[in-house]
Amino acid sequence: MMNRRTFASTLAAAAALVPHGAFARNIVPARNVVLVHGLFADGSCWSDVIPHLQAAGLNVTSVQNPLTTLDEAVAETQHVLARQEGPTVLVGHSFSGMIVTEAGVDPNVSALVYVAAFAPEPKQSVNMILSGFPLPEWFPLLHADAGGYVSWPVEPMGKYFASGLPAEQVKVLAATQHPTFGGVNDEPVGDTVAYAGKPTWSVVSENDLIIPAPLQMHFAEVMKSTVVSVKTGHLPMFADPAGVAAAISTASQGD
Repeated sequence: MMNRRTFASTLAAAAALVPHGAFARNIVPARNVVLVHGLFADGSCWSDVIPHLQAAGLNVTSVQNPLTTLDEAVAETQHVLARQEGPTVLVGHSFSGMIVTEAGVDPNVSALVYVAAFAPEPKQSVNMILSGFPLPEWFPLLHADAGGYVSWPVEPMGKYFASGLPAEQVKVLAATQHPTFGGVNDEPVGDTVAYAGKPTWSVVSENDLIIPAPLQMHFAEVMKSTVVSVKTGHLPMFADPAGVAAAISTASQGD
């Protein structure tokens, strides 16, 4: 684990990326961080990031996304936000970019951090975003059960979803994954997107095989995000937890 001095250096480097535009001047200091996981995961996926944030003096809560419907995931996130006292940085990985785009309109949310995440425009679903692209080569490799819940077999998980991680770690992720209801990708966000009025950071995974880096950069440009690039696959919270934590900590600092 990174020591405090090294973490401080990483944090300083991330802070240097803060833009000098209107959003930068309006950042509200926050002591709370709420983390939302994406598909095939649970709240423990942030376990390597959380100690860095706590060492920086932040109060951290990880949401347990039910992975059923977008409405239920947003409601669970809203329940967690309601328990926070004061300004809160809301963080979403992968699919949960959809969730924070909806739930982030909460007035206590001071900033948003998208970690290798989708960032929909109003009334967009994940499948609408992806409709203009060829079918990913990994898509037919997913396993769907009779109830419509989808999961990753070990080998394609390691090649695509958890690329760059050690084989033993991939086996654990495959064994502990939370199957996801496939229909959630058809559900759109509403008319209002939180990033339209909030300071936003985008942690872009340069080697991502699930949401390619150019698409993540497109989202960042639409949101006018501060971009923090990490040289990881789709799971930077495992591959570079200190880098992810540094971006979140910067978003919490305010003016």
